[in-house]
Amino acid sequence: MNKPKIVILGAGFGGITTAVKLQKKLSRNDAHITLVNKHDYHYQTTWLHENAAGTLHHDRTRIPVKDIVDTNKIDFVQDTVVEIKPDEKKVVLKNGELDYDYLVVGLGFEAATFGIPGIMENAFTINSINSARLIKQHIEYNFAMYNNEKEKRPERLNIIIGGGGFTGIEFAGEIANRVPELCKEYDIDPKDVRMIVLEGAPTILPGFDPQLIEYAMNSLEARGVEFKTGALLKECRVDGITYEKDEKQEDIPALTTIWAAGVRANSLIETSGLEHNRGKVPVQPDLRAPSHPDVFVVGDCALIMNEETGRPYPPTAQIAMQEAETIAHNLSALVHGKENLESFEFINRGSVASLGDSDAIGVIFGDKKIFGWTASFMKKMIDNRALFKIGGLGLVLKKGKFNIF
Repeated sequence: MNKPKIVILGAGFGGITTAVKLQKKLSRNDAHITLVNKHDYHYQTTWLHENAAGTLHHDRTRIPVKDIVDTNKIDFVQDTVVEIKPDEKKVVLKNGELDYDYLVVGLGFEAATFGIPGIMENAFTINSINSARLIKQHIEYNFAMYNNEKEKRPERLNIIIGGGGFTGIEFAGEIANRVPELCKEYDIDPKDVRMIVLEGAPTILPGFDPQLIEYAMNSLEARGVEFKTGALLKECRVDGITYEKDEKQEDIPALTTIWAAGVRANSLIETSGLEHNRGKVPVQPDLRAPSHPDVFVVGDCALIMNEETGRPYPPTAQIAMQEAETIAHNLSALVHGKENLESFEFINRGSVASLGDSDAIGVIFGDKKIFGWTASFMKKMIDNRALFKIGGLGLVLKKGKFNIF
């Protein structure tokens, strides 16, 4: 009897956790498992805002796949996925093809621009190691250039953050901490620097408790961050942006615009032939695609409804890793000839948003509100826990965050 072939696409939180769990549940004799990823490393997506601001080196954020995955049990293929052919049970890569018996799609996210002119061409996004590194270098370049021109250009020191959700606010916290260091290094008066968060909703961090939102805004404003809420970005140019607030449009000159106002699932989902809803696969309770029971979907590509709110769960690392555990369990069951698969149930362990190295806000244990150092400590423990779940104590000691005081 031929061993079933399992192919995992993507080494993000969902894909890498699926691989790690499977290598514990299945042996080489049980199944042939292949992990495909564009890079030879996994990166902690939830740390990219720190890399982009320059407060954490990008090498801390990326983890070689070979340090996590047992290559005696799982084949690793570094390649780019070009096409998914679920009817043919094939995946087309840039440099070849793979056929499968079971497929796990964890291809992550892309920026959602909502059709705003100039976003794709002129804004930066925080969605990979390379994009984060580019932002860091771009900001440092503009600070370095500021005093090397005959005429000062204020737009070099203006940093626009489009979006007041998790990514935008966490980046704002990091860049607010980084700016004083940059000003000292490049002989710039901090008063000349503007950090502006644009949010279309009436408040930042939608869904958070108003008391915690107020704390976050006060903390960031004390470090120089400006907020423009109820403000819609209308256009992004290479040298500035136009936004609309209270039916009036205003321009802000800026050479740095960070777009953090939304993500969408990888566009390959829409062209794959898998049943989807606005680019995401509305998975069955066992996390299989409704149109193709041999395909599992994890992370940003999966659409799972929260029955309490009637809205989809946000695509967080927490939910992706929990989904991966269910998928690994179900794949193991299928390989061993079992038909009763486990249904996914999300266990919400809380949510914590960083406001810089030593400040944060969050809700844990159901409804307990935390802020300040306590929340910052909890955020780092959450980060360390994620490392532990994919790489054990060794990875925590190598990459973990221990700067808690």
